[in-house]
Amino acid sequence: MVETRARELFAPLGPSYDRYARLLSFGQDPAWRRFLVSRLDVGPDDVVLDLATGTAAVSLELVRRTGCSVVGVDQSPEMLAEASRRISRAGTTRIRLVEGSAERLAFDDGSFDGLTAAYLLRYLSDLPTGLRNLARVLRPGAPFALLDFGVPPAPLPRAAWNLYVDVGLPTLGRVISPGWHEVGRFLGGSIRDFDERWPVPQLVEAATEAGFKEVRARRLSLGGCTVLWGRRA
Repeated sequence: MVETRARELFAPLGPSYDRYARLLSFGQDPAWRRFLVSRLDVGPDDVVLDLATGTAAVSLELVRRTGCSVVGVDQSPEMLAEASRRISRAGTTRIRLVEGSAERLAFDDGSFDGLTAAYLLRYLSDLPTGLRNLARVLRPGAPFALLDFGVPPAPLPRAAWNLYVDVGLPTLGRVISPGWHEVGRFLGGSIRDFDERWPVPQLVEAATEAGFKEVRARRLSLGGCTVLWGRRA
């Protein structure tokens, strides 16, 4: 399963994940996550579901920016252990961590007032079904925002991107650690495959058909990232 492969790749990287995600994205990863959180109109009385929470970077930004409560879900106990350490250091009690799969959400319909997910879409084995499941756990009208890597559409940025993911990422990953080398080798093909199967207009259409409305998308960093947002219909 795609989800299993993701767990195998990223589970050992928890303690170093945020530092090297920032480095390998040339500082863009934190900015992408801040933009993701900025798409959610929620407040202190709301509970947001943060899927693929990883080290809780998005969850912590949600609490800092909006004061909401967060349920962070991830399939990796290793990532959740790092998330727990980060939450403890932040001194917040507004984040609850749950080990689980984004494809098998054990929550009732309409349980949440908002939903975020960073780098989840590529790992859903059936994207339309996965999006319907995300919509299911949101109350009607609740906002959502999803973030994932993209392929730059313009020729020159695309050429630079191809060179970086084919040569730069694996090389830099090898310098960092064997685990990051494997991630560097994996990401380019994974991102290209998803971009070919689900270009941005089709992503918006799939989200609309899954039960969302007012769906919008924005490419960031010349197209190296795509953020999709809207509301539960």
